[in-house]
Amino acid sequence: MMLTQPEPPAMAAAPDRMDLRPPPVEAGDARAAAAGRSLLFLREEELRLAQDLLFFGYRDFTAGADAILAEFGLGRAHHRVLHFVGRRPGIPVGELLGILGVTKQSLGRVLTPLVEGGLVRAAAGRSDRRQRLLSLTPTGEALERRLFERQRERVVRAYREAGPAAVEGFRRVMRGLMGPDARAQVERLEQASPPPAAASPPNRTGRTAGG
Repeated sequence: MMLTQPEPPAMAAAPDRMDLRPPPVEAGDARAAAAGRSLLFLREEELRLAQDLLFFGYRDFTAGADAILAEFGLGRAHHRVLHFVGRRPGIPVGELLGILGVTKQSLGRVLTPLVEGGLVRAAAGRSDRRQRLLSLTPTGEALERRLFERQRERVVRAYREAGPAAVEGFRRVMRGLMGPDARAQVERLEQASPPPAAASPPNRTGRTAGG
């Protein structure tokens, strides 16, 4: 009796092209994956890294200005006054106290050398003579501009490297770190800032006016 071997099972015809696409993701799985990625930002190590970035970023951001201030025997507290008085010429002392979040005595210790050094001018208010309005003198304006230029270089470089989307994200994060009062102060400063100058239209030679 002859034994016959069973025929091997027929192999399915190989497809002309292999489908290497991943299996479709259900909507619920996509939402879960997105939520998982977002939660990575809330891990303790990520939050500690955020604190590190804030510390080192602020350290290097202020280093150049600190060196300039040291030439005049001034420090960061004086810089803050110069900055906000420069931003809001004629700012009342009471409003500056609210921005800086310091006591009147603390501000007095910082403001006195700036006034005596000819950097800040204090004038009585028009409607209330008891009110003191602060503005920078020409010497104070020159120093504040020098400080701004030093720090602007670093901010411009960082903004260019990061790109517009990252800059907008940075602003949103910084606003998120602020309380309601600080956000309101920033909004008032934005409203008081002059609008950016529009570019001059080119003349017939293709050069901008004044260029």
